Amino acid sequence: MTKVCIIGAGPSGLSALRAFSTARDQGIRIPDITCFEKQNNWGGQWNFTWRTSLDENGEPVHSSMYRHLWSNGPKECLEFSDYSFEEHFGKSIPSFPPRSVLRNYIVGRAEMSNVKELIKFNHSVRLVEEDKEGFMVTVEDIHKKRVIKEYFDYVIVATGHFSVPNVPEFEGIETFTGRVMHAHDFRSADEFIGKDVLVVGASYSAEDIGLQCKKYGAKTVSFSFRTAPMDFIWPNGVDERPLLTSVNKNSVTFRDGSHKNFDAIILCTGYLHSFPFLPEDLRLVTNNRLFSPGLYKGVVWNDNTHLFYIGMQDQWYTFTMFDAEAWYTRDVILEKIKLPVKDERTVDMKKWDERENKLEDAYEMIDYQADYIRALLEGSDYPSFNLELTQKEFKAWKKEKEKSIVGYRDKSYCSPVTNKQSPIHHTKWWEAMDDTIETYLKG
Repeated sequence: MTKVCIIGAGPSGLSALRAFSTARDQGIRIPDITCFEKQNNWGGQWNFTWRTSLDENGEPVHSSMYRHLWSNGPKECLEFSDYSFEEHFGKSIPSFPPRSVLRNYIVGRAEMSNVKELIKFNHSVRLVEEDKEGFMVTVEDIHKKRVIKEYFDYVIVATGHFSVPNVPEFEGIETFTGRVMHAHDFRSADEFIGKDVLVVGASYSAEDIGLQCKKYGAKTVSFSFRTAPMDFIWPNGVDERPLLTSVNKNSVTFRDGSHKNFDAIILCTGYLHSFPFLPEDLRLVTNNRLFSPGLYKGVVWNDNTHLFYIGMQDQWYTFTMFDAEAWYTRDVILEKIKLPVKDERTVDMKKWDERENKLEDAYEMIDYQADYIRALLEGSDYPSFNLELTQKEFKAWKKEKEKSIVGYRDKSYCSPVTNKQSPIHHTKWWEAMDDTIETYLKG
């Protein structure tokens, strides 16, 4: 029987498992599937842990999740078309849920898919080597400290790319007398009550972590940008400055010559795509972009079509895109899709690469990724949903952020699956200090 290895049981890996389980439930014979997950539970990035650096097994901590995180995009734009939020929770819920609600939703679909028996938890993949037509996979059972090798015909890499921090160097930062951390190790804004916080970066993580700190009581928050400011209308006590150039104890100097004293520096400087278990000729090498070099249709390794990656792009879409990629991957493995020859694949990849390089703004990026999902789902049996509506909602969300960076989460959007408008949350986000699932679902 054909054997498939899935590496990772976060959202991307669970999408792959869901794709195969859906085929199984339709009476289609599926391969022998094993999913290896180094954590002790499924959920990937959505699992919160107090630990930083190393986990209880001495493995690098995977999750960058922190307390009080709420979705920063409309949930409607990531809704599973085969399992709506309304189906899971028994009612419509507001558009910007906190972490615990989203994890509950992800895990809910996984549980109903009956795929847990396919996952080996506390198993870390150490090496993937080409072997005949497939791969020899070396895995360590972390608890038993036992290394095993197993042959697979196909490998699906679904490990995500928000776990290995990119940590730049700044002159004198070693002299800083306060707290220095990367966003990967940020766990709670409560730590910074009454403090002056410098957030280095101008991306989504910088924006959200900085606002979280101010919301929960930081005295001031300053964002330091490398290329351009975010230019939102910030609450009092929040500002933006050019990139820092040097640090002298608690004093930071910026490119415009200004100075300020800080109690903490949080580096929201991005993450690295890291696949230490893959040899160089199988390893995706890329920065965070919409087109993934080396991957046909964003998933198939062009130099070896038995290797797949899911969820490796810069992301406007998340769960929806992971599903589209998973269904495509499944159909290639089940031979429902016949891949074109390598030269034709390369031409197609070049078109997507060139189109990305011509994109001028976020609105074009949204359309690009929506078109990518359309291309993946063409001819697929993935349940239909209103993708065009999600494009409109992403663009409306972007405009709402420009109007109010602390108020955009108070808006409501329409489900592309049920076509129902979501209710407004009972508490404005800026005032909502209790993010438990119980409190969120009240009302």
